[in-house]
Amino acid sequence: MSRVIGLTGSIGMGKSTISAMLRKMGVPVFDADAEVRRMQGPGGELLAAIEALHPGTTGATGVDRQRLGQAVFADRAALDRLERLVHPAVERSRRQFLRSHRARPLVVLDIPLLFEKSGWRRVDTILVVSAAAWQQRKRVLARPGMTAAKLARIRALQTPDAQKRRRADFVVPTGGTRLQTAAALRRFLACLGERAGR
Repeated sequence: MSRVIGLTGSIGMGKSTISAMLRKMGVPVFDADAEVRRMQGPGGELLAAIEALHPGTTGATGVDRQRLGQAVFADRAALDRLERLVHPAVERSRRQFLRSHRARPLVVLDIPLLFEKSGWRRVDTILVVSAAAWQQRKRVLARPGMTAAKLARIRALQTPDAQKRRRADFVVPTGGTRLQTAAALRRFLACLGERAGR
């Protein structure tokens, strides 16, 4: 049976970078965000249901994420309805991933809202990626279409970074160089290996 690592971190903290590093190190990673993008992309299984909830937010290229965001971010009830549609579909994919990799010693579930949606209850170890607040802000505001107001709304929906770090089993800092981050990640994996050995 695999040891399940829950990987999380607030927006702009470097979680995607850590996921990519883990894959290069040979650890299977389930990316919840990537799975949502697939389901909402061209021909995706959730397109019809999303269009029924929010007409005009989908097309031949899949979901128009900007339009969908405008439809749900300021409306808590609309966001809840969308999540009730998306989360069960992602959960089915997650279970299939775990079945497919059950012989591997470690697997990683990359889940942005690990704490917010109680995903922490379904993992063995919690790995949080973190950086200084100013680095987070600089990274996020460099993204196309991002504004300070939008970042503030996203932060309001996420568990604060300090609280995530307190609840983590391990924290990998991403504020330094890539080499430093990779070294910290290797120490994390080595520590898990030592624990398994005991």
